[in-house]
Amino acid sequence: MAAGRGFDHVPRGLPGLQRDFRLSEFLQTLGRRRRRRGWRSCVVRGRGGPSAGGLRVGSPHPAPCAMHPRRPDGFDGLGYRGGARDEQGFGGAFPARSYGTASDLSHWVTTPPDIPGSRNLHWGEKSPPYGAPAPATPPEGPAEEPFPGGGGAPGQSSEQLNRFAGFGIGLASLFTENVLAHPCIVLRRQCQVNYHARHYHLTPFTVINIMYSFNKTQGPRALWKGMGSTFIVQGVTLGAEGIISEFTPLPREISHKWNPKRIGEHLLLKSLTYVVAMPFYSASLIETVQSEIIRDNTGILECVKEGIGRVIGLGVPHSKRLLPLLSLILPTVLHGLLHYIISSAIQKFVLLILKRKTCNSHLAESTSPVQSMLDAYFPELIANFAASLCSDVLLYPLETVLHRLHIQGTRTIIDNTDLGYEVLPINTQYEGMRDCINTIRQEEGVLGFYKGFGAVIIQYTLHAAVLQITKIIYSTLLQNSV
Repeated sequence: MAAGRGFDHVPRGLPGLQRDFRLSEFLQTLGRRRRRRGWRSCVVRGRGGPSAGGLRVGSPHPAPCAMHPRRPDGFDGLGYRGGARDEQGFGGAFPARSYGTASDLSHWVTTPPDIPGSRNLHWGEKSPPYGAPAPATPPEGPAEEPFPGGGGAPGQSSEQLNRFAGFGIGLASLFTENVLAHPCIVLRRQCQVNYHARHYHLTPFTVINIMYSFNKTQGPRALWKGMGSTFIVQGVTLGAEGIISEFTPLPREISHKWNPKRIGEHLLLKSLTYVVAMPFYSASLIETVQSEIIRDNTGILECVKEGIGRVIGLGVPHSKRLLPLLSLILPTVLHGLLHYIISSAIQKFVLLILKRKTCNSHLAESTSPVQSMLDAYFPELIANFAASLCSDVLLYPLETVLHRLHIQGTRTIIDNTDLGYEVLPINTQYEGMRDCINTIRQEEGVLGFYKGFGAVIIQYTLHAAVLQITKIIYSTLLQNSV
């Protein structure tokens, strides 16, 4: 640079000196370029430049090539195992090392900044450091229980098993309530309307004996008569409730934010439904209690025909003792509303207790997937079972009065529940609900309201047995799946 400064002060009148100083300036520039190229190769490739390992003249700092490079020569990422290149640029200041573990490479690998939205990150999440296992992100939606034996799709296996379990349990409950319990319903109604009977059949042992006699003398159809009409009555009830709720502001269900007005409107909807289904209920009652000995082969829709005929006054002629439908509205609606209120209250109460007990057991100890799935289905079934049992037992005397009022004057002939092989006519002359209650109390006693109660015991014993068998089968299937 001294020559450069001298070149700037060379007089213009001396061309020889100008040429000498230009040659000197060219050599100095070429030297600076060579030194700069050597420093870059030292940093990038890890090799020493022209002045590697030395000091600049007149400077206390080492030359650029004397500094160690950031990465050793031969480093090829995470798979580096230390290819010891003994090059002169490293000298003795950078010995060869082996990077076989993640901790040795932790200072070479850097973590990119955490940007929400990049690499499937969400707000509040951090990228894990190198060597730490990445946490598995749970899928959106409800968590599913693991099923190791489910193959490659445990979620699908669990969902299919849950659907199968719900369908099977619901089907078993419906089968028990409407099919398996129908013989008990038939005999129970025959005992209720038989005011001649000396045997009240309050225990299940006498009921089994009389059921065997009916089956022996009249065949299996004697205990399964009128089953189609019971399904028709249920369908009419559901259809009437749905239609009335659609065309009126009456609520079909009560939400959690209830008030007395909403409850009254809901009970009014239930009352109107019972009134609409009342004539069809009378026809179904006649089919279930009439003796199979004198009964003609009627079709399934005979219940609908008889119900419509009861409303408009046509069809089979009845006696003068037949009560008008207006006088049957009060006992029918009263029995239906009380049955609905009692069963709903008991169902909510039992379900609340079972859920609280299940929650406490889950907090106390870890629950297996099998027990968790059982707790998801069976508390509701047990609550329905307890609600139906309590309501039928509490309202059994009122049901006896209701059936006697509905059957009066229909010229129905029933089986003799004392002997099991004879028939008896119904010739009651009740003037109304109060007269029926007083007459039964005076002539038959208090136990006269409970005639045929042993059939209720058999009915709910069978129901409980079916629920328990279903639970055992379901537990076995779940354990085999898990």
